[in-house]
Amino acid sequence: MRHIPITCEQREAMLRAVGVSEVDDLFADVPSDARLGRPLDIAEGMSEIDLAGHLRSLAGANTPATGLVSFAGAGCYDHYIPSVVDHVVSKPEFFTAYTPYQPEVSQGTLQAIYEYQSMICALTGMDVANASMYDGATAFVEAAMMACRVTRRSRVVCAPTVHPEWQHTLQTYVEAGTFSVAGYPAADDASGTMLLAGHGELAGHGLEDVLSGGDIAAVLVQSPNFFGSLEQLQAIADAAHAAGALLVVATNPILLGVMAPPSEFGADIVVGEGQPLGNAMSFGGPGLGFFACRQAHIRQMPGRLVGRTTDVDGNAAYVLTLSTREQHIRREKATSNICSNHALNALAAGVYLSALGREGLAGVARACVAKAHYLHDALIATGKFTRVFDAPFGYEFALRYEGDAEAMRDALLERGYLAGVLASEVDAEWPTGLLGDRDVVLFAVTEKRTRAQLDAFVAEVRSL
Repeated sequence: MRHIPITCEQREAMLRAVGVSEVDDLFADVPSDARLGRPLDIAEGMSEIDLAGHLRSLAGANTPATGLVSFAGAGCYDHYIPSVVDHVVSKPEFFTAYTPYQPEVSQGTLQAIYEYQSMICALTGMDVANASMYDGATAFVEAAMMACRVTRRSRVVCAPTVHPEWQHTLQTYVEAGTFSVAGYPAADDASGTMLLAGHGELAGHGLEDVLSGGDIAAVLVQSPNFFGSLEQLQAIADAAHAAGALLVVATNPILLGVMAPPSEFGADIVVGEGQPLGNAMSFGGPGLGFFACRQAHIRQMPGRLVGRTTDVDGNAAYVLTLSTREQHIRREKATSNICSNHALNALAAGVYLSALGREGLAGVARACVAKAHYLHDALIATGKFTRVFDAPFGYEFALRYEGDAEAMRDALLERGYLAGVLASEVDAEWPTGLLGDRDVVLFAVTEKRTRAQLDAFVAEVRSL
C-alpha cells in the first residue's frame, strides 16, 4: 500500500486493518495533557521557484570560505579539490555512505575502498588500514580502545597538545567507563605548562615515570599537533615501548606527502582526519577518520576491512575480509559499535590521492609548507605578531598578536580575509591556561593561497 500520497479510502483501510476507528485512537496510550491540541504551526507550501529563492536568502546569511581569503585551520582545511573528485563520487553507483549489506554484489564499491585502504597504508607506512571511521576524533578514540584490547590494560596517556575537541571526545568515553586517562607529565620549567618552554613539542622527560606503573595501554600524541608543531616521536615511542605500551599517532595526511611516515618513528597505530583529502570543509563536516595499524594487531582493529581474493573462475574479487562490528557478531564481542563508516568520503579521498599521485601530493605539501613559512616570517616582520613556539611546523602555526586578536580578526574579515582561528575559541579554557593569554591565533596556509594574496594580507595587517 502506498503511504505518500494517501487517500481517505487508504487511511480508512489501514485503520480497519489495525482495529481502530480513527487516528487519535493510535495515541490512546499518550496522556491527553502531553498531546498537542492544535494543528502544527506550519506555513503554507511554496512553489519550487519560491522555495529555491527562500533557501538562497537563508544561505545568504552565511559567509562562505569561497568568498574569503581563508587562513582558518584547526582541524579543517581549505584545500583545492580537483573536479574529478566530485565527478566520480556523484556517480549513482557510488552516491551513498553505505557499503551494501550484500557487499560482494558491489564489486566497484569494494574495489574503491580497497584502493583507498592501500593508499592510506602507503601514506602512513602501516601494514593495514580500515575502510574509514566517522572522523579524526572518532578514529583517535577507537585507537585508544584498540590499544586497551591489545595490551589488556585500561589506562592511556594523552598528550596535552592533541586537538582539544578530540580530547573532549576521549573524555566522553572515559565518563562511560571504557578506560581512564593518566596525566601527561608537566615540563619542569618556568612556564609551568605541559610544553617545553617556547618549543611547542612535548616534554619527553618524566614520561617514563607515568609509564612505570605498567598499566598504561598507549601514549596518544598528535603530530603536527593542535598548534601545528611537529612532535619528537622517536623518544616518545621508545619510552612507550619500553613500558609495554603502544604509540598512537594522529597526523595530517597532506604532510605525509613529504614527511617520513609515523611508522618510521615506532608508531603502532596511525589515525587522523581525512578531510584534507578531497573533502570540502562544509562548515566542519562530514569528514572521515583514517585508521591504520600493524599487521599483528589486525584482529583488534575496529571497522571494516576490504580484502582482495580470487573467485572460482580465477578472477580478482573483493570481499569484506574482516567486519567485527555489532551488526555482524555479538555486540559484546565487537571491536566497535559504530554502525557505519563514511565510505563516500573515503571514496573522495581515494579519488583525490589517485588523481594527484605520489608526486602530486608531495607538490601540494611542499606548496603548503613553503607558503606557510613565508606568511609566518612576514607576519612577524610587521611587528604586530610574536612567536609562541620555535618548534618546526608544517603549514599551520601559532602566533601571538600584540593587541586585541578578536578585534584584529573582525577588522580583517570586513576586508575579505578570514584571519585564522583564535585558540581560545576552540576551547575557551584549555588553550588559555596552557598559553597564558587569549591572543594566540592559529594560521593555516594551503596551496590555494597565492603570493599576491599573502602579500596583500600582510599589507592589511600592517595598516591596522
